[in-house]
Amino acid sequence: MKELKDYSLLHHNTFGMDVYAAYFVEYGSEDELCTFLKQKSYKLPLLHIGGGSNLLFSGNFEGTVLHSAIKGYEIVAETSDTVDVRVGAGEVWDDFVAYTVQHNWYGAVNLSLIPGEVGASAVQNIGAYGVEAKDLIVAVDTVCVDTGEFRRFTNKECEYAYRKSIFKLELKGKYIVTYVTYRLHKQPVWHLDYGNIRTELEKEACPLTLENLRRIVIRIREDKLPDPAQTGNAGSFFMNPVIPKERFEALRRTYPDMPSYPAGENFVKVPAGWMIERCGWKGKSLGHAGVHSRQALVLVNLGGATGQEVMHLANAVVASVKEKFGIDIYPEVNYI
Repeated sequence: MKELKDYSLLHHNTFGMDVYAAYFVEYGSEDELCTFLKQKSYKLPLLHIGGGSNLLFSGNFEGTVLHSAIKGYEIVAETSDTVDVRVGAGEVWDDFVAYTVQHNWYGAVNLSLIPGEVGASAVQNIGAYGVEAKDLIVAVDTVCVDTGEFRRFTNKECEYAYRKSIFKLELKGKYIVTYVTYRLHKQPVWHLDYGNIRTELEKEACPLTLENLRRIVIRIREDKLPDPAQTGNAGSFFMNPVIPKERFEALRRTYPDMPSYPAGENFVKVPAGWMIERCGWKGKSLGHAGVHSRQALVLVNLGGATGQEVMHLANAVVASVKEKFGIDIYPEVNYI
């Protein structure tokens, strides 16, 4: 176990905020985590982080930051059609996706290049191009913060919804994810009709394989999303709002080109990035924080931005969308 004081979190948040944690603890096993929690000797508040790709720090963190170094892949069940893989929460998410592609397993490829670690996938219910983590998750192994005891959650018990889970709502901060078990398919399962995946496949006229689809998804993401190593950002800053179909039809009379995606019976999902762009924010900035020039859904650190500056920009964007479209949009990023 690694325990450090006054530890810089610069390399633990993709927004590039050079803030410090009073204490930083990295554990390599469930037993180490349980022992640490049961001792009750850590300084509060307690914050568990993954790759920091969904965090925005407003300043130094005066408590204890926990980070998982639990690694490994294990096949825990297998049939002629599916394979269940239990993955350590500290594994890099995209490394896991690459692992599934290498083994010719279907289901995760659309989630290529999403930043962060495996543990966060089960908390945030990450998603892209018509696929969400909940579509793959079988079980989530956790440790209770209060007791240091183990608990396994089934997919149903996780209460997944769009970018939500029980770990973000009722049980926020109460459990730490240690392993996630995913079910992949051995036979082809494709999701090609979200975004411009099918168009890009047709342009290349390449065979439909996992390797080719992963390459195209990565290229699409790289074309529209800045590299955090070059420009601080947390990917999609806002969640796409889900609104009643009646409300959408009324808006479309004013904005005929307004896109949408099905979101259950009588509801549609409207791209927040499209609305932000229509409000004139694309490529604009306030202070050292800006809206990305190629993807309006992404807020960026233009160099030296503080968390407060990014939050100020986000609030201004939210207000503009509300004024123009009458729709509330909410950050996907967690403010710390």
